[in-house]
Amino acid sequence: MKETCANPLNGCVRKALDKYFSDLDGHSAGELYQLMLGEVERPLLEKVIEHTRGNQTQASQLLGINRGTLRKKLKQYGLDN
Repeated sequence: MKETCANPLNGCVRKALDKYFSDLDGHSAGELYQLMLGEVERPLLEKVIEHTRGNQTQASQLLGINRGTLRKKLKQYGLDN
């Protein structure tokens, strides 16, 4: 499937998954959902916090999540400095 300019992240995820499955070379995979979530969620949180200059209220609004949820996720990824 060709990557489009309208959704480049989608194309990157597809390419990464194609490579992941190819690299498995017949071995089984587990917890792929959590793996993918972690690979996307951490940099998303990092960049949003950077963009809002550490303002968690603005970051939670930008992300569309509760501020308490944001704090929990920041702690989960060790970004709560």
